[in-house]
Formats: sequence, C-alpha cells, structure tokens
Amino acid sequence: MGNAHSSLQADGHLRLLTFNLQVGIQTSAYHHYFTRSWQHLLPHPRRQQRLDIMGDVLSKFDIVGLQEVDGGSFRSSRVNQVEYLATKAGFPHHFQQLNRNLGRIAQHSNGLLSRLVPSQIEEHRLPGAMPGRGAIHARFGEGPDALHIFVAHLALSHRGRVRQLNYLSEIIQPLRHVVVMGDLNCTPDQLHAHERFSASLPLHPVKPLLSYPSWQPRRALDHILLSQSLEVAEVRVLDHLFSDHLPIAVDLPLPEACLTAIRPSG
Repeated sequence: MGNAHSSLQADGHLRLLTFNLQVGIQTSAYHHYFTRSWQHLLPHPRRQQRLDIMGDVLSKFDIVGLQEVDGGSFRSSRVNQVEYLATKAGFPHHFQQLNRNLGRIAQHSNGLLSRLVPSQIEEHRLPGAMPGRGAIHARFGEGPDALHIFVAHLALSHRGRVRQLNYLSEIIQPLRHVVVMGDLNCTPDQLHAHERFSASLPLHPVKPLLSYPSWQPRRALDHILLSQSLEVAEVRVLDHLFSDHLPIAVDLPLPEACLTAIRPSG
C-alpha cells in the first residue's frame, strides 16, 4: 500500500506519471498484437498479477494519468482497473472516464489517481470521426494560480488529432498553470506543428522520451507537457511494465503562487 500523503507537503514538488497500460496485456513484440489480441475481449489469469506489479510502481507518485484502462467488464474479470490500482497504490482519490462503452465486453476508459483532493473534475468528449476519445480536466486549488491537469488519449488519425488539439487549445488558452499528459499518439514535432496548441501551451524544449513500442522504443508518443509557468526538475521513462507503451514520469517543483493556491485543498 502506498503512502496517502503527497510529496507536495514535504518539498513543494509533485511526482507525475502518465501510462497507457493497454488494459494489462503483456506485449513485448509486434506479433503479440496478433497472437494476444484475444485479451482485448477475454480475461487472462495473470492480468491481476500484472496490475499488482503496476500498483507498486504507481505508489511512488502523487498524480497518475492512465489510458487504455478498463472500467470493469468481462475482459478484466469485472475489475474496475482504475479503482483497483488506486487501492493497491494507496491513492485516496481516483476518477474514471468511460470513453467507449461496449457493455459487458469492455469499458474503455481514462483514469486519474491523486493524493491531492481535486477541487473540480470535468470530463471532455473529444471530437473525432469515431467517438471514444476523451480528456479528464482536474483542477487543484482556487483562483488564477490553481493547477490544471489534463489526462488525454488522442486519436490515431492526423485529422482527428488536429480537431482534438484545437478543442483542448480553447480550454487551455486562458489558464496559467497547466499540465497535459497522456498518450497523444503524436511526436513532439507534430505537436509543435500545431500552431494553435503551441500558442495555448508554449512547450518547453524537454528532451523527447521514446516510449513506443516498449520493447524497442522508437517514437515519443506519450507526453507530459507543461505551461510556460512550470519547469521540471527531472523527466524520465520507466522500465517496461507489460504494456506496449512505457510510462513517463516527471518531478515537478511548483511555483510559490501555485503552492499557495493548492495547499488549502491538499
């Protein structure tokens, strides 16, 4: 069981993690997409054990964004993976966003785990030709110096991502302290090429971390992006945790004004 207290109380830093966990499927080669595709629909006896190992890793962080997590269906043995990981890792607060409801077969979701009390959580259904992509917007603290964290999973198609980045840009533009994290399905160069998103969230020149595919990373598709007001102390990619994506983590010192806005609700 993880520590329910945030590192924010000790040193003013937040440890953030984003992870596309591929509903707990173990993928370590391209041919596994074919040979293990049945696990997207059917339960697997070792999936629970994998979640336990993931929970041990997640317990070292303050706020975690999850993508491709199941909300409790036949394939996950009716286990809500967001709730299970929150309990296993000792997070007092969690939120599941159901993006694609396939009834008893699958509950495609995003998830947020937090040691801080969110002041407000909003769900956003992202535009696209195919429904099923979403973003969680969590606000921590009050007023203009509140911290806004978005957990998003963007479309595979370029056209869909452009529409989704336009949508997020409009929400982010008036905010001061912003973190956007998740599987954005695009590289840093593609993000920079989107003028509206780059204007709403001026991207720090953080070294891109290769996160996909996990067994031989060649592309930076998973991101933790920061507004101009924030700057990381450390950014790193974690070891393979079964999924086809690697987890990305940052150590984020918060500005004093942001700390003041957050601490009453932490």
